[in-house]
Amino acid sequence: MSRLQNKTALITGGTSGIGLETARQFIAEGARVAVTGTSAAGIAAARAELGDKALVIQADAGNAEGQKAVAEAIKNAFGHLDILFVNAGVAEFGPIEQWTEASFDRSVAINVKGPFFLVQALSPIFAKGASIVLNTSINAHIGMPNSSVYSLTKAALLSLAKTLSGELIGRGIRVNAVSPGPIATPLYSKLGASEADSKAMAAQIQSQIPVGRFGTASEIARAVVFLASDEAAYTVGAELIIDGGMANL
Repeated sequence: MSRLQNKTALITGGTSGIGLETARQFIAEGARVAVTGTSAAGIAAARAELGDKALVIQADAGNAEGQKAVAEAIKNAFGHLDILFVNAGVAEFGPIEQWTEASFDRSVAINVKGPFFLVQALSPIFAKGASIVLNTSINAHIGMPNSSVYSLTKAALLSLAKTLSGELIGRGIRVNAVSPGPIATPLYSKLGASEADSKAMAAQIQSQIPVGRFGTASEIARAVVFLASDEAAYTVGAELIIDGGMANL
């Protein structure tokens, strides 16, 4: 298909999981794609897989000042930007007693502050008719124990999708959000738990999903493709919840 033919796109956190799968689907739909990532290993792996079909940029998603450099790289490579998928994020869980100011600030910087200043930095080069999609979470809606900081950052990002949609629609820029439920991605292997604890946590989470399984990165990416495309030209300030029915419990 060619729903994104001749469009330019930036995917943050695009070197693994949902971001990488979305990059694959964007490319298949005809877009010129740039992705960002943090780790050298992830950058190398993405370059090896995507080859010359994507520009791979090393960037710290939580560094507000650094978002200007990302915007400059996009301007130099593409001249303008049609699609932004804000996907980079961190998921850290723990009871309220265990949180420190430093760990709180890290989650807020990566999940909220960085995305806000990236949109600001890219503002001058967004094309008329551009689409911004923010990757939030079902945790913005449910009271999951030990997810207080993660949930508040995703709720803030969801609020940002709604307020920016009103602010930017006058320029023809649409802002929407996807809110995934539990997705089978490398994110869960980065939580620092033992293998046994990780399996127990996964089983506990899966028991709360009515469809009885984790979602896939491909299922989220397909929704992002829709929101990024002209098929969603009348979709503004919306949230697509893709959670296997979890929020309905």
